[in-house]
Amino acid sequence: MPEVRIPVEALKGRGSATRMPHRFELDTRHAFDDGWSTLDDDAAQPHDAVRTEVIWEDARSIITSNDSPDVYFERSINPYRGCEHGCIYCYARPTHSYLNMSPGLDFETKIIAKRNIATVLRHELGRRHYEPRLLAVGTVTDCYQPVERELRLTRAVIELLHETRHAFSLVTKSSGVERDLDLIAPMAADKLAAVYVTITTLDAGLARKLEPRAAAPHRRLRVLRTLAEHGVPCGVSLAPHIPFLTDDMEQVLEAAWDAGARSAFYHVLRLPWEVSPLFRQWLELHYPQRAARVMARVQEMRGGKDYDANFATRMKGSGPWAELIAQRFKRASSRLGFNRVRVELNTTAFRSPVQGGQAHLF
Repeated sequence: MPEVRIPVEALKGRGSATRMPHRFELDTRHAFDDGWSTLDDDAAQPHDAVRTEVIWEDARSIITSNDSPDVYFERSINPYRGCEHGCIYCYARPTHSYLNMSPGLDFETKIIAKRNIATVLRHELGRRHYEPRLLAVGTVTDCYQPVERELRLTRAVIELLHETRHAFSLVTKSSGVERDLDLIAPMAADKLAAVYVTITTLDAGLARKLEPRAAAPHRRLRVLRTLAEHGVPCGVSLAPHIPFLTDDMEQVLEAAWDAGARSAFYHVLRLPWEVSPLFRQWLELHYPQRAARVMARVQEMRGGKDYDANFATRMKGSGPWAELIAQRFKRASSRLGFNRVRVELNTTAFRSPVQGGQAHLF
């Protein structure tokens, strides 16, 4: 697969500027000037905006187990692979490499949708020895990304969790979650649901470049307010924190508190595999004057590297700069009152779903 750079005018609503080759490819091709002005002629041609393509998948399993010691959940559900929000920092981008697709534009334009998600999930929840535990929905890619408006796969999952009274939480940066309040609010009243909204910055201009197809910051604050008004336990995620870019941590926490969030957490920027060159390219395109400063601080928190996957430090980093960020978060969240009451969801109310056929009669 050649590395194809897309002209800036065609990048409206996209985070990546390239279909960069993934790490499993053996051959890489680059455009070059052959002396016949072919590059100039190509640049002069009008380019259409890159469109989203939905690729259907028949999943064999839905619930994924997790044993990472630095992650709060043990089980998760993701209706989609790839994410149309196009967040340039997304740590999930390298997963598209396993599909022989680019972690760049392919990740945000070729969305894998698990069309049989509700059927397979019903089967998994109905197993004789199934043990209910908290399910985290949308932990890898956003379960309310734009294609959800039409596909409604997340809606189908929540309908089943509502039917079976299965506790779940979800994290999103989309206003689409408001559509499902008819299911989420009653479950929240029974301590079966909680929602976390990601707000990386209040700077709308930065957010539009950083997370091009996600809801604007002021709209996410309105989502928090709506959730709180409906009695849904809600929190704010300040992930990721990017030095010299998303430096309004205290302001985000204050705005989220005023909107009704009562829990908060943060992570620092993670740049595994292909995310590192993609983010560096994005920095040079949008913030060339501060690119070196940003990466210097990132490497300072990662032992001199762009990324360190050590479980002990991958979420928060290490060193003086990471400690400074941690102190800022601790002081601001403590001053406002975040995380004083832990959200405990009820996993004992679960009832096995009705299966197809006549098995439920016996």
